[in-house]
Amino acid sequence: MGVVRDRDAARTAYYVADSGYGEGRNFRLVRERHGPIRLAILPIGAYEPRWFMRSAHMNPAESVQAFIDCGAELALGHHYGTFQLTDEAIDAPLVALAEALQTAGIPAGRFRTLRPGQVWEL
Repeated sequence: MGVVRDRDAARTAYYVADSGYGEGRNFRLVRERHGPIRLAILPIGAYEPRWFMRSAHMNPAESVQAFIDCGAELALGHHYGTFQLTDEAIDAPLVALAEALQTAGIPAGRFRTLRPGQVWEL
């Protein structure tokens, strides 16, 4: 995990690589220590089976909760869709993310995913 801050605090990025959600403490601490986060880059894939992957990779619902906990304005999902690494279907993270965002009442535009080569200008 890492936090990158531009001189302008509104341009803070929080990158979460391989990480389990656990109790969410680390995500809340980032919010407390670093203030407003402009962009959280959160993993949404390679999470099944949960008994084995829980400590290493978040599932999409946990990533949405991490997004809420760290207080980010926007999120970008990563760690999915390139090749099938674990037991979930290759498109399962996108489907599960859409469901988790809807359940949490978060507009899809606030937590995006990109196709290989796609560019998103903030």
